[in-house]
Amino acid sequence: MSIGKKFQQETKYHRDKIPEGFYEADAPVPPFKSYPDARKIVLPPPIHSGGPKLWDVLMSRRSVRAYGTDSISAEDLSQLLWAGQGITADHHGFLLRTAPSAGALYPIETYVGVSNVENVPEGLYHYDVRTAELSRIVSGDVSRELAEAALGQRMVQKAALVFLWTSVFARSGVKYRNRAYRYVYLDCAHIAQNVLLAVTALGLSACPIAALYDEDINALLGIDGETESILYMAAVGA
Repeated sequence: MSIGKKFQQETKYHRDKIPEGFYEADAPVPPFKSYPDARKIVLPPPIHSGGPKLWDVLMSRRSVRAYGTDSISAEDLSQLLWAGQGITADHHGFLLRTAPSAGALYPIETYVGVSNVENVPEGLYHYDVRTAELSRIVSGDVSRELAEAALGQRMVQKAALVFLWTSVFARSGVKYRNRAYRYVYLDCAHIAQNVLLAVTALGLSACPIAALYDEDINALLGIDGETESILYMAAVGA
């Protein structure tokens, strides 16, 4: 049996057999990731009202692989990050977000490679959903490295910014065990679609990317590829 078929079969729920217990983790996994020593970029507050109608945005959304040389504003970057994972409510201690997550466990982390954003230096950043800040984890232009890691796709190097989504698997696994591996991909897709629709609403262009060398991206992000690993990317340009 191929690994894909085996994954599908062994993560199924059956009426007489729903997995219970805990995911194998060396230690409790924090619900949020932070970089306390990193340089912080405070983003402009996002807008929560107005804009084009949802139906118009759905009709207009397309994957675009060619971008101009215009920069993207920090306001637009803030808006896109909020659209993907912005906090919308505090419900009994659960910080609910713009995209759904199985069990409100939120295993997905958002990183962004910045090449051409006003008032945000080039580099690779982590997005802190609690403070709506960017923490710089790599300084300088990383567009070539990101493009090479995305199977050499030129659009990645030409993009003004690149979203990278990872999963901290144990956040979901502690409740859902092996079934969590299905859920993290669904969670990531919810976030990515929010961002892609927000891109269209802002008059920008984007293309999601799943063709990538996992370990190259993981190494660039400084993650181990096991407890946390890259799942998905999206290139964004003007």
